[in-house]
Amino acid sequence: MPQNIGQFLTNRARRDTYLEAIYEHATGRRFSYKELNDRSNQVAHSLRSIGVSLGDRVGLLLMNGTEFIETFFAVAKIGGVNVPLNWRLVADELEFILNDAGVTVLLFSEEFSEVATELRNRGDKTHITSWVQVEGEPIDGAIDYEDWMSSSPVHEPEPEGGDDDLAFIMYTSGTTGLPKGVMHSHDTVLWANITNATTADMQHYDRFLNALPLFHVGALTPVLTSVFVGGSITLMKTFDPTASWDLIRDEKIDTTLMVPAMLQFMLLTHDAENHDTSTLRNVISGAAPVPISLIETYTEMGIEIHQVYGLTETCGPACIISSEDAVTRAGSTGKAFTFTEVRVVDEDGNECDPDQAGEVQVKGPHIMLGYWNRPEANAETIVDGWLKTGDVATMDSDGFVTIVDRVKDMLISGGENVYPAEIENVLLAHEKINDAGVIGIPSKKWGESPLAVIVRADESLSEQDVIKHCVGKLAPFKTVKAVEFIDVIPRNASGKILKRELRETYSYEADA
Repeated sequence: MPQNIGQFLTNRARRDTYLEAIYEHATGRRFSYKELNDRSNQVAHSLRSIGVSLGDRVGLLLMNGTEFIETFFAVAKIGGVNVPLNWRLVADELEFILNDAGVTVLLFSEEFSEVATELRNRGDKTHITSWVQVEGEPIDGAIDYEDWMSSSPVHEPEPEGGDDDLAFIMYTSGTTGLPKGVMHSHDTVLWANITNATTADMQHYDRFLNALPLFHVGALTPVLTSVFVGGSITLMKTFDPTASWDLIRDEKIDTTLMVPAMLQFMLLTHDAENHDTSTLRNVISGAAPVPISLIETYTEMGIEIHQVYGLTETCGPACIISSEDAVTRAGSTGKAFTFTEVRVVDEDGNECDPDQAGEVQVKGPHIMLGYWNRPEANAETIVDGWLKTGDVATMDSDGFVTIVDRVKDMLISGGENVYPAEIENVLLAHEKINDAGVIGIPSKKWGESPLAVIVRADESLSEQDVIKHCVGKLAPFKTVKAVEFIDVIPRNASGKILKRELRETYSYEADA
């Protein structure tokens, strides 16, 4: 029988029938695995009633909520293909993705009724034949989700699809041009969850807090793994630092996932007397290198930060650091996951010597099938089974990987390679800096010079203070040559700095 990831939920409901599957912070709703699976089955039957069959693409323009999770499993059960959509995109961007993927059914939250109306009014510019709205008065021509699904039976639908069939297409963030659809099959998703369950510290009966948007693989895969191992998911609609501390205390959270920027914000609202974190085993953090100063601060609070490294193209897993090494090797992202191979290679494709910087490549049964309708990109990205990540890292003699930066973000100053993430790490150790991003700007003298874009924690912080802070901590060619102050560093949904936006905003030539 084909392996269908919709059976994650079916099997868990059979085994842990009355275990709490989901607690929704925004609504207070709680669902057992039986209740969640029954609802998912109803959605599956409802999707079939409007013509969804094997291989058909279903768009999910949904906020974090039970509807996202039950629909994701429902689509998988009947062999459809989920297309999670970034709800931060505007109509033109969404139209491109919907058309590129060939989405025929769109489920959308009430919050996005305006953009859904705009898309619907574009008529035959999209392939969408059915519009389903979650909550609120449906827009013209849309189906009410709850009425639609509740009229269907709760018995298991006849399964269809599995193994090498597509399970979802997730579009990359598009930080450097048009987004590409990353294709994952039932098999690649299964193996991502197997390697997650056997490597990451996620256990049966764990209470897992998720505040990241589910249209990102960094949130989706851990949520699927929670179902896979039989955990309970506390789901935040959107991230709120104070509410996160409250939930860790009140829901007795065992583990959670936060990107570095979220961890920075949480520090600002932490109240040691009011926020009990005694149940919290660890916080998994990724999407960008975690500043060592941040790891040390949380360690002093008695909270372990486990840095993880992964990509949409790997369905999440690549490297993770264990609890034993999280403190002693702070800054490293650890070793490869159990069913994953990781290597670091030079420009000629040869494996680098220990501690030599090179490009990270990843191999394993959870690597994407490829990019949707992008054969040229596939040929460039996957070579002999190895996924070329475009990330720069070092690997020591024990196999510990330390991410340095993105290849494309590297700047060359005076003939030397400079990795912005290294400078950002130093800047974020300053008590008056809340956030920082570094880019290269043209320099007649050096070719390129580092520019620091800073979010101040204290308005008294000056450009000279920032530059002085770098002296002695970085080689002279890495030291910041110019500083700009900003209210918010632009980031994508996964927390990565949008360097392209910074480069477009600050395009002047450096004095040094």
